[in-house]
Amino acid sequence: MGIMDFLKKQFIDVIEWVEPQDGVLSWQYPMQDREIQNGAQLTVRESQLALFVNEGKIADLFGPGRSTLNTQTLPLLTNLKNWDKLFASPFKSDLYFYSTREQIDQRWGTSTPITLRDKEFGAIRLRAHGTYSYRISDPRLFFQKISGTRPLYAASELEPQLRAMILTALGSHFGAAEVAFLDLAAHQDRFSKTLQEILRPTFAQYGLELATFMIQSISLPEELQKYLDKSSSMRLLGDLRRYAQFQAADSLPLAAQNEGGAAGIGVGLGAGVGFGQAMASAFQPNAGSGGPEAKEDVFATLEKLQGLLNKGILTQEEFDRKKAELLARI
Repeated sequence: MGIMDFLKKQFIDVIEWVEPQDGVLSWQYPMQDREIQNGAQLTVRESQLALFVNEGKIADLFGPGRSTLNTQTLPLLTNLKNWDKLFASPFKSDLYFYSTREQIDQRWGTSTPITLRDKEFGAIRLRAHGTYSYRISDPRLFFQKISGTRPLYAASELEPQLRAMILTALGSHFGAAEVAFLDLAAHQDRFSKTLQEILRPTFAQYGLELATFMIQSISLPEELQKYLDKSSSMRLLGDLRRYAQFQAADSLPLAAQNEGGAAGIGVGLGAGVGFGQAMASAFQPNAGSGGPEAKEDVFATLEKLQGLLNKGILTQEEFDRKKAELLARI
């Protein structure tokens, strides 16, 4: 390599950045011992921004397009360097490219449960997780507060900070809002939008725009979830009249398949009606509570319930609970 070839490599005529992979937020153009030739061509692609920094001071910012670098296109840098209008020599300045593409499918989740004061269950601890996306909107702020003079800054390095910001906002908002868990779980989309608005100023202070924010799931501790499941089951079984009607209707197709055709249907219908009458009588209050007629009604109902227990229609637990209720009326 001759001396002229060596000197030629010290001047930069074309400046551009081809992003090597996803997840790179900023990249410093490698100057080494080289200088930018006056009149060099700077190419900034769509979804990119280029920032000139001179001795630690932010100078000119370039958006997408091709620019010829001179004193007219570098007004702030020209002022910092005190160049005159006849400047024609090479210059050296740090140049950083920033990706403004949306960083999608960023995940967040609660490593520890968040305590929520629920209107129905009191203080509960819940977990949540979801996704969000963001983009660099102000390279100046991002340079000052995040990336600095790093040769390369990746989204993976920023992720812990953003996740901490999200969880802080999540805990503060729901901890103070006293939102019922059942309402929260049923309106995840609405609460996602609420949290996005709350988080936007926090992201903006770092030169970032929060593009999307989604809550994908909210879950309770296992023991409380089991309690909710049990409560739902008890409420469903508590309406035995509807349960009896369902059983009666469900028995019709089976009865029709038995010998006797229509007779089988009649048997199934009769059984369903009998079961419905038994369940209805079990829930009807006794007008003369404590008298002989009331006792007879209770014993008659117990006999009917015993028959349902023997047929496997009622469980032992359901039978014992209803038996205690009926005997308490005597």
